[in-house]
Amino acid sequence: MNVRRVVTGRTPEGKSVFVSDTEVPPVTLDLLPGAEFHRLWGSDVPVQLPSDGSPAPIPQYFPPLGGFRFGLFTVGPDAVTLPTDLDIPTAFAEIQQKLPGLADVLELDHPGMHTTDTIDYEIVISGEIWLELDDGQEVHLKSGDAVIQNGTRHAWRNKSSRPCVLAVTLIGARPAQK
Repeated sequence: MNVRRVVTGRTPEGKSVFVSDTEVPPVTLDLLPGAEFHRLWGSDVPVQLPSDGSPAPIPQYFPPLGGFRFGLFTVGPDAVTLPTDLDIPTAFAEIQQKLPGLADVLELDHPGMHTTDTIDYEIVISGEIWLELDDGQEVHLKSGDAVIQNGTRHAWRNKSSRPCVLAVTLIGARPAQK
């Protein structure tokens, strides 16, 4: 599904204007059947206002400290499985090409589990999903529920029969000293 993105900005004279009104197609990945990633907006640095509404380059999927990302994330039902003939190295290369940095945080020995240096604000737009934390702790979320994810290890599990759509804002945070 494409998502309509309307962007506002200001002219050099200070007048508010609509800068763009476009359809944003999803990013899909062979390794995550049923998933869609809509990268709608972001920046790697704090935004200076007023802004002309020009999009900033966001080369990595996750933002650095001081950066942010906004988008939609669709999680397909767990029942949607990987093709038996999937070439895993090629699938990981696809993730790195389409969503740079995402594969870097995935735990290969615990599918779906990951930890990022971000504060994440998520709102379930439609469907339902289970948020899993360490030791299998889970919470069931439905449309209208919100999550504030504070850089914790987690995975999204869709145990239902239909896709779940989440609106997601990621804020780059200072990583823990290792």
